Amino acid sequence: MFMVYGFPNSRSSRVVWALEEVGAEYECVHVDLRAGAGWRPEYLALNVGGKVPTLVEGEFVLTESGAICTYIGDRFPATGLTPPVGGQERARYDQWCYFALSELEQPLWTIGKHTFALPERRRAPAVLETARWEFAVAAKILAEGLGRREFIAGDRFTAADILVAHTLAWAQAFELPLGHDNLESYTTRLLARPAWRRAQEREQAEAKVESRA
Repeated sequence: MFMVYGFPNSRSSRVVWALEEVGAEYECVHVDLRAGAGWRPEYLALNVGGKVPTLVEGEFVLTESGAICTYIGDRFPATGLTPPVGGQERARYDQWCYFALSELEQPLWTIGKHTFALPERRRAPAVLETARWEFAVAAKILAEGLGRREFIAGDRFTAADILVAHTLAWAQAFELPLGHDNLESYTTRLLARPAWRRAQEREQAEAKVESRA
């Protein structure tokens, strides 16, 4: 049984999405980041960074959404969520996973940090314009890489699509234009997947249960 520690609409949503795609049994544990739950000693014992997601499977603990999604796919190879290790398809998958986390997401996280996540005295509003420009650059690279394909890493849905589509959804939430028709249609198509909708419902339901406790 997997246990996912997370918070709705955060990086943990990627992990719940991956678990829904493979049909795994799991439990969600709501970590109320707004109430400072990420910094409680019992949670820091699992994730020293105080962030989400954290995946727990027995005695095994794993953090970082990209690593967790890949681990889930590798645990359920028949689903095709991750390509087999050692081939060019896996290399292409890795390329887009790393791009999503290091290039596409980072400008958005910069915007998030300097608008709401960091203490006000640590925010630097002057960086926001540059971050928006950086996202536009990364979006152009992504649009060219996607082209007319349905999925980013090949001819089938993989966890790379989870990372990319979720990041593009963040951009939309920040009211940033994706700037390319193929990215718009890709995002709409991917976020219409039943597994993504179930993931959202699952995290929201757990948060409501926690708030009533």
